[in-house]
Amino acid sequence: MFEESLQNIGAAVMGRNMFGPIGGGAWGDQQWTGWWGDNPPYHYPVFVVTHHPRKPVEMEGGTTFHFVTDGIESALDQAKKAADGKDVMLWGGGQVAQQYLAAGLLDELELHVVPVLLGGGSRLLDNLGDADVRLEQVRAVEAPGVTHLKYRILPGTSS
Repeated sequence: MFEESLQNIGAAVMGRNMFGPIGGGAWGDQQWTGWWGDNPPYHYPVFVVTHHPRKPVEMEGGTTFHFVTDGIESALDQAKKAADGKDVMLWGGGQVAQQYLAAGLLDELELHVVPVLLGGGSRLLDNLGDADVRLEQVRAVEAPGVTHLKYRILPGTSS
């Protein structure tokens, strides 16, 4: 199920903490290149939403991390252009996913739920302000150690 969701990805967006290091603030002299080693699993352009400018980081396998400081809409626009007609994946984390949900910028939401307690994180459907987020379940598949959930994002009602 997870592999199926990756078949038509041309670019991605992620938040600063997903790229890491968590709570890192400004980049400083760090040469941090992500959690994944020299060959990240993406193999396409990834746009990192951050408040801290940084030059792009090119990695093995075709992954280039671009650091976007002018908001989630800009990151999405840049990712769409880079994807060249393919899908754009939002990898997370929770805070940037909340921003995209609240802004109405997601078409689908796929969750792959694994019962591992990591000790923290963001509640995905919290902090949405007064956004009218409506989800329609498309699929729920249980497998050993994981449940795959897929939702279509429906237009909210206007007040």
